[in-house]
Amino acid sequence: MVIEWTASQKQRLREIGIAAATEQTFASVEEREEAFKTITSEHLAKHRKEIRQMLDYPERHPLPQIESLVAQALTDNGFIEVRTPSIISRSALEKMGIDRNHPLHEQVFWLDDKRCLRPMLAPNLYFMMRHMYRYSKGPLRLFEVGSCFRKESKGSNHLEEFTMLNLVEMAPANDPSEQLKLHIKTIMDAVGLDYELVECESDVYVKTLDVEVKGIEVASGAVGPHKLDPAHGITQSWAGVGFGLERLSMLKYGMDNIKKSGRSLIYLRGVRLDI
Repeated sequence: MVIEWTASQKQRLREIGIAAATEQTFASVEEREEAFKTITSEHLAKHRKEIRQMLDYPERHPLPQIESLVAQALTDNGFIEVRTPSIISRSALEKMGIDRNHPLHEQVFWLDDKRCLRPMLAPNLYFMMRHMYRYSKGPLRLFEVGSCFRKESKGSNHLEEFTMLNLVEMAPANDPSEQLKLHIKTIMDAVGLDYELVECESDVYVKTLDVEVKGIEVASGAVGPHKLDPAHGITQSWAGVGFGLERLSMLKYGMDNIKKSGRSLIYLRGVRLDI
């Protein structure tokens, strides 16, 4: 007879970050109980050691470390950083094609009938593109790092509050598609992750060039002119891409759950605090 973990034991193993152990089986209940005691004791000791190391050797959180890496790489390549509000208008979202009938509309955190927490950085970046380009004598390169909000917290790769990096080069001197690949490489080289490029379909941008690491999407890019451009007063070509920084952090530091890499009251630098 094959003995498995009890439901409460499986839950406890997931809580302390060793979900892989839940597939283990045993020859007897006694063997299972002894294994559970040993595994949890060893893992809790490891957690306590990691917490003490954090206290003894302070470091910045992995998420701002990633932010610093990518921001420096972009400014070194002629990009200007912008910072825009997290609260946007319904009209700004509708310019992105997201009206009351769009699937993404139900994922938006609405503050009232006219305002919401931005689900993406693109609406504000479009605004900055239009105004900044008037002063530009050549290609305009902009980027922003900021929080976005969507009602999609289910799964190990989703958060309701997450950090995006969006970059765009407006009126590039070279082929926008090639510039897009170049900028993707700049970010991924800065983070130090190998990646693959995959062509996909999008609810907003129709066709995208996605960046995947070990089968997990970490970014989605597109080029213009695009059908969304006229609503924003944009007539120039462009190349842009948005990265999820928690996913980059999760993969760079070998975490098994995105909740360990984001803003959290439960995890700090991948270590669970309430165990």
